[in-house]
Amino acid sequence: MIGLFQALMPREDKFFDLFDRHAATLTLGARALRELLDGGDGATACCARIMRHEGEADIVAAETTDALRKSFITPFDRSDIQDLSAALDDAIDQMQKTAKASLLFEVQSFEPAMREMGDIVVEAAALTVQAIGMLKDMQKHRVSINALAARIIELEDQADAIHDRGLKALLHERQKDPMGFIIGREIYSQLEKVVDRFEDVAKRFSGILIEHL
Repeated sequence: MIGLFQALMPREDKFFDLFDRHAATLTLGARALRELLDGGDGATACCARIMRHEGEADIVAAETTDALRKSFITPFDRSDIQDLSAALDDAIDQMQKTAKASLLFEVQSFEPAMREMGDIVVEAAALTVQAIGMLKDMQKHRVSINALAARIIELEDQADAIHDRGLKALLHERQKDPMGFIIGREIYSQLEKVVDRFEDVAKRFSGILIEHL
C-alpha cells in the first residue's frame, strides 16, 4: 500500500521543473515585448507572441496547482509554491496587459526610454530564470540567489528612474498633443508595472530562501 501511494505522488522535482517552465515563458514574453517596443509593422505579431506565451504560462500555473493538490510531500511550504507560481504568472500577465494597451491605442512607435525599460525587462527575466533554476539546490546557491534578487530589485529602481525621465520628456514633447501624452503615459505605466512584477518574483524566491535555510 505504501508503495502504491509513493507511486502516485509526484516527485519533488516536478515543482522545480514547473518553475523552470514558468520562468521560461517570462523570458519568451520579455523578448517579444522588447521587439514590440522597436515598433513598426511587426508590432501586432509581437503582441500575438506575448499573448501566446501568457497562455503557456497559464497552463503551467494550472499544472502547478494540480500538482499541489495531488502531492503529499512538497519541497517547501505549499503556500510558498503557490505564491511563487502566482508571482511568475503575474509578470507575464502584465506583459500581456502592456501588449493589449499598445493594440488598443494602435501604437506602433515607442519612445527611446520605453525601449530602455524593455531592456530592463529582458534582463530581469534572464536573472529570474537563473535564480529559479538554483532553487532546487538552494543551500548550495544561497549567495547567488540573494545576489540575483538584489540585482532585480536594483533594476526596478532603475526602471522607476527611466519611467520618470521618459514621462517628463513626453510631457514636453506632447504639449500640443494631449491624447499622445495620455497614450504614452499609459504605455510607460504598463512597462513600469512589468518590472514591478519581477521585483515581486524576486521577493518571493528570496523569502523562500530565508524561510528554508
